[in-house]
Amino acid sequence: MEFQSCFPVWDRLSADQQSRILDNLVFREIKKGTVIHNGSADCTGLLLVKSGQLRAYILSDEGREITIYRLFDRDICLFSASCMLRSAQFDITIEAEKDTGLWVIPAEVYRSIMEQSAPLSNYTNEVMAARFSEVMWLVEQVMWKSMDKRVAAFLLEEAAIEKTDRLSITHETIANHLGTHREVVTRMLRYLQGEGMVRLSRGTVELLDAKKLTALRDT
Repeated sequence: MEFQSCFPVWDRLSADQQSRILDNLVFREIKKGTVIHNGSADCTGLLLVKSGQLRAYILSDEGREITIYRLFDRDICLFSASCMLRSAQFDITIEAEKDTGLWVIPAEVYRSIMEQSAPLSNYTNEVMAARFSEVMWLVEQVMWKSMDKRVAAFLLEEAAIEKTDRLSITHETIANHLGTHREVVTRMLRYLQGEGMVRLSRGTVELLDAKKLTALRDT
């Protein structure tokens, strides 16, 4: 799989613009657990995932994490190049959740081409709008959804991503995704286990009743 086939507006760029991207493009292989972007002061560049999985999260002053979005094959991250967005800065950390291969376009190269190319500029705005929509959805979840519903939603999402009902995941990891304390997640999981929706064992959460979890999530 080549970069050209993964970059949505490639065919709408001029030959010169395509050459500038390819001349400056860097491919990186990232190990699981590696932090590849850390806050607004770190201008990593635009990321395009070839394969793997990344997690973008924010960190509170108390050190608590909350996931704002995740990136999968062919997904693009602009916030890692937030220095090219002069009117906005984002203190977002990006970490590899799985071994990941990705391309990096330096921020200055992407910005210079975006200023010349209407298709790339429009595409960039669409990606930014989609990411902000995800952030606003997260805000709504945090403000209006109880923790049991948020845990149920997370477990269902994780099962869909991993394509299994037996999740190898710790309570601490779930808490980091949801921006809460491990003890809160443990209490919610024990409640779900008592209701027959999940089975807990060390480092594992097994989904037993997806229908009940879905009903809880959607109430």
